[in-house]
Amino acid sequence: MFEYSNQQYSGIDFGTQDLRYGDLISCTFKNCSFSNGSLDEITSSNCRFVECDFRGATLNGSIHKETAFENCIFNGANLFVSKFEECKMTGSDFTEANMDGLSIVQGDWSYTNLRHTRLVRQDLRGIKFYEADLSGANLEKADLRDCDLTMAVLTKAKLQNADVRGAKMEGVDFKTFSVNGLKMDREQAVLFALSYGAKIG
Repeated sequence: MFEYSNQQYSGIDFGTQDLRYGDLISCTFKNCSFSNGSLDEITSSNCRFVECDFRGATLNGSIHKETAFENCIFNGANLFVSKFEECKMTGSDFTEANMDGLSIVQGDWSYTNLRHTRLVRQDLRGIKFYEADLSGANLEKADLRDCDLTMAVLTKAKLQNADVRGAKMEGVDFKTFSVNGLKMDREQAVLFALSYGAKIG
């Protein structure tokens, strides 16, 4: 168990260090590598990670509150039962990351790469997914109410029995995914019809 508070790090390789069970408070990491590192059950609050590399890292059971992960790489990372509460994840890449049991509370996930991620039955209410790439993602039975999905890519995403009522969906191409079983509100039904060329007067 360790605690880092109000520290700044740049260009440091933490991948070989055991960072499990640590507390990070108001720290900044720029261009640091945590690749293949052990960060299980680590907690971070009010931290900032900029262009950091988490490829292959294990973050099982980690908890992050009001922390920013900007343009970070999580390719192949293990985020099993981790929690992100009001975090800013803009531009981060989650290719082939294990996100089973993940909890996301609010936050900004704009411009993220969440292709083929498994987010079945997740409570994702109110999250900002502006221009996020969710193509091929499994969002079956997910609660996406009041999300900002403006310009999000949902090509071949699985949305069976998901709920998007109240979500902003301007610029979404409804022709690229099945809406079978998707719970929509009137505004989204109009956007759906418009995407198929309907004229609504």
